[in-house]
Amino acid sequence: MTTEIERVATLFAMESLDQPVTRRDEVPRSYEAITDAWLTDVVCRDHAGAEVIGHRFDERDDGSSNRRRIMLDYNPVGKAAGLPDTVFCKAAETLNNRLVLGLSRAAQIEADFYNLVRGRLDIEAPMGVYAAFDPENFASLIMLRDLRGQAEFCDDRTVVTRELAEQQIHTLANLHSRFYESPELGTASLPFLTWPKWWARMMAASPDFADCCDRAFGDCEDIMPARLFARRGEVWPATMRSVEQHEHLPRTLIHCDVHLKNWYIASNGAIGLSDWQITSVGHWSRDLIYTMTTALTVENRRKWERELVELYLDLMAERGVPREPLDQVWLALRRQLMTALAFWTITLRPAEGMPEMQPLRTTREFLNRLLVAIDDHESLDA
Repeated sequence: MTTEIERVATLFAMESLDQPVTRRDEVPRSYEAITDAWLTDVVCRDHAGAEVIGHRFDERDDGSSNRRRIMLDYNPVGKAAGLPDTVFCKAAETLNNRLVLGLSRAAQIEADFYNLVRGRLDIEAPMGVYAAFDPENFASLIMLRDLRGQAEFCDDRTVVTRELAEQQIHTLANLHSRFYESPELGTASLPFLTWPKWWARMMAASPDFADCCDRAFGDCEDIMPARLFARRGEVWPATMRSVEQHEHLPRTLIHCDVHLKNWYIASNGAIGLSDWQITSVGHWSRDLIYTMTTALTVENRRKWERELVELYLDLMAERGVPREPLDQVWLALRRQLMTALAFWTITLRPAEGMPEMQPLRTTREFLNRLLVAIDDHESLDA
């Protein structure tokens, strides 16, 4: 892994980041490298005679990726074709972003999702325009149809009603049933790592991941039940065991990072799911418990989760998925809370080389919901 880091860092130091690109098979090293000719090849390729004749960028939004919108101007043919006025992009411009997205395979995974999977799913999710990852220098760019003005993205303050929660369950059932136990999983048509393999790669890329999560847990004493804080030493071993459980359960394609901020409410009222950069092969229980716990207030989760799980199982059965015994289902759900927690303790205390990922308010709210759920379900004893 160190050799890989050094290799990419050496290439990055030698690069001319604004070297222009003109063909879609070239992955831009920065937004400044993008030209009208490249945009024409990407956005107008299915419309003969259409051209991009000008483009502008809005402000940067940096996190795990470098995000920007591009405003596009077209020639008369392009205007008549109804091509998008704006597109939303996620890139890896800095060395840290390239290493985080490249070593974890997040950039490659999201490109594979939009190139190979999105068109096969009957769910509300962003539509891809272009998605590419360069395995040599870890440059990447994901370009999506812009949802600004067409969707409201959720955050920790969003009130998820029972109706919206049930829509989330429908979305997950449509996703998970589509490739349930499919022979394509892990092949060229669905080339995604299993969740345990993805986790192992992340641990290798961030050797201090576990220590950072433990320190963050220690910072959260005020937002968890005292009896859970007293068992601090058991949290990481239980987290690792919860990953291993995916080796022994039925497999499907899972989103893996379904916290509330990755959901949006479209203008037609449908709830959609975005940010597919950790798509993996594993058991659906991770997505289901992670969604319910971060989306709902503690009070509403306690009131609704049993019925929501029953709804999910009914929907999966309607789609031809064998119904798992209820006690086995709840055992899996209780266990999968642990890695959901790890995703937010590492957000509170990022490992070396990780960018700041979320506002403190959001992080503490989701941590509170997860920690209380872990105590409610006695996950450490699962």
